Amino acid sequence: MLVFERLNRLFPLWAILFALCAAWQPDWFTGLAGQIRLLLALIMFAMGLTLSRQDFAGVLRAPLPVAVGILLQFTLMPLAALAVSWGLGLDAALTTGMVLVGATAGGTASNVMTWLAGGHVALSVSMTLASTLVSVAATPLLTWMLVGQSVEVPVAGMFLSIAQLVIAPIALGVVVHHLLGARVRAVEPLLASLAMAAIVLIIAIVVGLNAERLLTLGPLVALAVILHNAIGLAGGYGLARLVGFEVRVARTVAIEVGMQNSGLAVTLASQFFTASAALPGALFSVWHNVSGSLLAGYWKRRPVARREAASLSR
Repeated sequence: MLVFERLNRLFPLWAILFALCAAWQPDWFTGLAGQIRLLLALIMFAMGLTLSRQDFAGVLRAPLPVAVGILLQFTLMPLAALAVSWGLGLDAALTTGMVLVGATAGGTASNVMTWLAGGHVALSVSMTLASTLVSVAATPLLTWMLVGQSVEVPVAGMFLSIAQLVIAPIALGVVVHHLLGARVRAVEPLLASLAMAAIVLIIAIVVGLNAERLLTLGPLVALAVILHNAIGLAGGYGLARLVGFEVRVARTVAIEVGMQNSGLAVTLASQFFTASAALPGALFSVWHNVSGSLLAGYWKRRPVARREAASLSR
């Protein structure tokens, strides 16, 4: 499994390479547009396979950090997305895509980045799980509240789609993990590689669908994505410290808030809006893994003293 672990560490590189390839030869990927939903379901199923009862119990063991993280996830990120979109003058479709990214749950890659950064991995997993469950209602409602005056937001359809694409695959994965836990743990690097491949392919498909507009819109949307991600990382850390969390918890909150489930945002944008609305999510998928890796490496070189586990409940 060592080879898969090495492949997984290069995730940002694969994402960039496939995005460039899709921009160069979009026809290689555009025919797979109808498979985006299936690819996302595969990612969520792989996530469910890694979850155990202890992960669910983690939400109860550290309720305050999880609650603060979820609050920031579904306030700071969607509002920042809207503010950045307005500030840069993005059109309605791109603004919708930005808000979708901001209104989704934390991304699964955040758990890996938290580990690399010397944060609380168990807390990161708990936050990802909790925000994913909350997103079933929060994502469609927030999207409707923030951009519903500009575009039609099919709230009921989004509710159903998220339940099908997120909750059902995760639940199935949890059941399989319960039945085959030891065997699943033995192949976790392979599962991560499958999820990574699915994310990279989703990115390539969306880039391919928007290849003609990348030269004109690409730099502006990239700037919007970078600013949005930076606000999430900086705001998550700063506000976590402001409420009194110790450094390792604050790092965890920052990464969890700044890294989004952009694959879900891409899928919802493709299903309910336009290919242009999916572009911010695709670029965010690339960038937040690059920025997350850089930040994790920076923090890893600056370790902090471990405190009692009780500090999680502060």
